Amino acid sequence: MELYFLGTNAGVPSLERNVTSVALRLLEERRSFWLIDCGEATQHQILRSPLKLSKLEKIFVTHLHGDHIFGLPGLISSRAYQGGDTPLQIYGPHGLKAFIESALEISQSHINYELEIIEHEGGAIFEDDRFYVESALLDHRIASYGYRFVEKDQPGKLNMTYLDSLGIKPGPQYGQLKRGECVTAIDGTIVMPSDVLGEPKKGRIVTVLGDTRPCAGVAILAKGANVLVHEATFLHELASTAHTYYHSTATQAAEAAKEAGVKTLYMTHFSSRYKSEEQLEALATEAQHTFPASQLAQEHVLYPIERT
Repeated sequence: MELYFLGTNAGVPSLERNVTSVALRLLEERRSFWLIDCGEATQHQILRSPLKLSKLEKIFVTHLHGDHIFGLPGLISSRAYQGGDTPLQIYGPHGLKAFIESALEISQSHINYELEIIEHEGGAIFEDDRFYVESALLDHRIASYGYRFVEKDQPGKLNMTYLDSLGIKPGPQYGQLKRGECVTAIDGTIVMPSDVLGEPKKGRIVTVLGDTRPCAGVAILAKGANVLVHEATFLHELASTAHTYYHSTATQAAEAAKEAGVKTLYMTHFSSRYKSEEQLEALATEAQHTFPASQLAQEHVLYPIERT
């Protein structure tokens, strides 16, 4: 599980940074990746990345401002031409379906895969045997949501030496034990999962927020996360400006991370006023005073999500 930032700018792109999009790469877990937001030119950023559109499985849209969604129609269309023939699900606020369907209809775009658009108002929005995804409303000028991606705990490693001594070889019985079922050895011994399984592998939690002021939804989604991705549009000296435009400062992002007990904070959605590396580093320095494990998100860098 890894994060890969495709755009870290707020509002408009610059020569150095694109507008908002981040990929949650799940190659080991699902042989796919998920996308959170899709600002203009996201598909161009993907072309410069190790990601392949044919492996895109889900898109989660935080809100309907252009810097978060204007890349969707082109990316949806291009996916069909880059080997993407598996279903694609897109989750987001009300209005997302009308935006996508209108763009595809008016442009007479044709796709050869199943496209499902799921509009929501927060809460649990997806679950299978490996992942659980929930969302909560944030505080922005329009409905803006954050997403909490929860990897479920996985069974520990099997004691294959002991199983071999019982005559149990790799195969269906291994699967039964990992599912918590008992099996019977050749000599009739009943083998309990607890006899042969090590400690479960703790699932990881990744929280990615849309644009927001500090609010209760942030704490709900970020609690105990391994990684929090939080906007840091301004330095705290512009806190009143941030409040007026429904955004957060680097200090506010760090405070949220500290209060929620997250392991690592990645800041993104930087105002275009911060053009130089020195200006951007000021955001990092400010956040690190409050929460030392704060980093600026860098585009085209893989960030592994470590287990705790």
